[in-house]
Amino acid sequence: MKISFIGTFPPRECGIGTFTKNLFDAMLAAPGADGPNQGIVVAINDHEQRYDYPKEVKLTIRQEEQADYLEAANFINISGADVCILEHEFGIFGGQNGIYILPLLYRLKIPLIVTLHTVLKNPSYNERAVLTEICKIAQSVVVMSQTAVDMLVAEYSVPEHKIAQIAHGVPDIQFDQLLAKKEFKLSSKHVLLTFGFIGRNKGIETVLKALPAVVSKYPNLVYIVLGKTHPNVIRHSGEEYRIYLMGLVKKLGIEKHVIFLNEFIDQSELFKYLSASDIYITPYTNEAQITSGTLSYAIGAGSAVISTPYWHAAELLSEGRGRLFPFNDEQALSEVFLDLLDNPQVMRDLRKNAYDYGREITWPKIGEKYAQLASKIVAEQPDEWVEKEMILDLLALPPFLLDHVQRLTDDTGIIQHAKYGIPNLKEGYCLDDNARALLMVLMTYKRNKHPLALKLSPTYLSYINYMQNPDGAFRNFLSFNRNFLDEVGSEDSFGRAIWSLGYLLGNAPNDAYYQTGREIFFDAAPNFVKLQSIRSIANTIVGICHYMKSNPSDEGMKEILRQLANRLVADYEINSTADWHWFESLLAYDNAFLPLALLHAAEFLNDEKVEKIAFESMDFLSGITLRNGYLSVVGNEKWYNKDGENSMFAQQPLDALAMVLMFHQAFQLTKDQAYIRQLYTCFMWFLGENDLRISLYDFETKGCCDGLESYGVNRNQGAESTLAYLISHLSVLEAFEEVSNLEASVV
Repeated sequence: MKISFIGTFPPRECGIGTFTKNLFDAMLAAPGADGPNQGIVVAINDHEQRYDYPKEVKLTIRQEEQADYLEAANFINISGADVCILEHEFGIFGGQNGIYILPLLYRLKIPLIVTLHTVLKNPSYNERAVLTEICKIAQSVVVMSQTAVDMLVAEYSVPEHKIAQIAHGVPDIQFDQLLAKKEFKLSSKHVLLTFGFIGRNKGIETVLKALPAVVSKYPNLVYIVLGKTHPNVIRHSGEEYRIYLMGLVKKLGIEKHVIFLNEFIDQSELFKYLSASDIYITPYTNEAQITSGTLSYAIGAGSAVISTPYWHAAELLSEGRGRLFPFNDEQALSEVFLDLLDNPQVMRDLRKNAYDYGREITWPKIGEKYAQLASKIVAEQPDEWVEKEMILDLLALPPFLLDHVQRLTDDTGIIQHAKYGIPNLKEGYCLDDNARALLMVLMTYKRNKHPLALKLSPTYLSYINYMQNPDGAFRNFLSFNRNFLDEVGSEDSFGRAIWSLGYLLGNAPNDAYYQTGREIFFDAAPNFVKLQSIRSIANTIVGICHYMKSNPSDEGMKEILRQLANRLVADYEINSTADWHWFESLLAYDNAFLPLALLHAAEFLNDEKVEKIAFESMDFLSGITLRNGYLSVVGNEKWYNKDGENSMFAQQPLDALAMVLMFHQAFQLTKDQAYIRQLYTCFMWFLGENDLRISLYDFETKGCCDGLESYGVNRNQGAESTLAYLISHLSVLEAFEEVSNLEASVV
């Protein structure tokens, strides 16, 4: 069996790297079903650091380089590996909360086992989303304690059968205590030890405060703090914590009893220090630590261990393998120290119990357990790895809810921006969003006569009416205190208003709404042929076509439709080439609206050229954005120039909406159900089928995040993004009804 490992790796100084190296060696030494196991390592570099890796490291990933993760997925897939093992810790992967690892994992074509070194009980939105998605992708999830198992089931909804509990391994290294003490010139000392990366959450100050009461009785006692300051702490705070500890030592008058060793040492040397110590302490400041390698090492070395009751310690030190004391309680710690030092036999019993258990978790035994799990996972997979296939399943969609729209709407209109899920009143209102909001509630009411949709409709319609100028054009922006912020809005906002008004005229819930919408629409109509913006023309075309569905005999409006469609055709003929079938020399924003507009126009114009260009441009855009089997819209960061590269970030919900609408209209024209599958693929962009493999829909607020950025998800949930999601959701529901009706008519 050939195994691919992803994680940090020595010589990078990192606890996860040490774990990965030990697991790599142990699994390759474990018996293989078909001969010796083989392994390769993909190592994670940090902050542009470079390391002189050993030969087993075949590829490196720069932590913050998204492209490196995608390259690694391709490398692993062609490496001949049978299974991949990921060592997961939030801080070692790039993007917000390590989100860059998700695209890599999703692209793997071999089974995945993930070892979780951290499981948070109260994760942030992004932490929960990232970890939940990793657990969905993995065939097996390994944790090191029963507490972690319980948390994954209760907090992250991971099926229990998918979880394997395998203890943290320890090196099979032993030293004689007397000889170790002699080598370190500590023969006459009672030695206390803490080791590992130093940071505020380690609680070392609690030990220091406990020492005065102990050294007054045992003046030959020395406390060794062995370890460097954590690299992340160094980057953000320097040596502030170490300096604080050294100052505290001086203040307490215990300089002769405390030794700081600012080193990162190898395992053999570490176990020599553990053997030399009488008592090992992990005084962490809170319970939220699911795994501690340092604690496991101390148990493996047969140390007498004292710890605060964080999750891993509470389990590992049960059954007489150690002693616990309350968090941040130096008085209780002093009492435990004195009790053990006063009773050497009690200390010997603790050491024996720890040593006996440590024999059960040596790396050879842990490596064998991982190897058995990997063999089982590989055996359960089909000979041909099945590509992840999109399934058309409405039951998999979240409920359609207007909670966040209601939260954003007041008696003026819909607030355009939000701080996370909270309306940002400072930004006021805009025509674009109120037009989209009107469209959404009309679609909602048409579908299920939702009373809230009907209630909200006049608010958005009255905003559009209020923003119309005497010449029929519109202002766009309005402050929260209802002051106009522009004289004339953008042509894009004009087009979106016409889109929603046209839909209203074809789907009005009552005559009052129809008559109001008709007045606004026709007051604006003289401006239709004056438009210059290609996207404003496209939006206006769609609005006109919605109007004409209920007014097909309006020849004057049909002629305006023809003029506007010909404008798009002309732009296409100017810019398209043999390998660039598009209306401009770049793909920018809201791209799919351009072919969408011609697909609508083709319904009414009976023009072969319009229809040909509509499908040709649609296929061209689809070839770029759907080539990986999921939607990857052109990012607004740099867009996609004809002779340049496609920009991956910042991807906007508006673009996903346009893709959904485009395929919906293509289906309505052709009745080809392949377009429904593509529609659904595009909609699933909102729910995690995207480049970062994470949902933009917030299941708590019922809003939609504002986009995919290079660092992760933009957690703000403004009106544009939420309305884009809701209109897309409604389009999916409508399309599936149309498919069902089509199939029923065939039967």
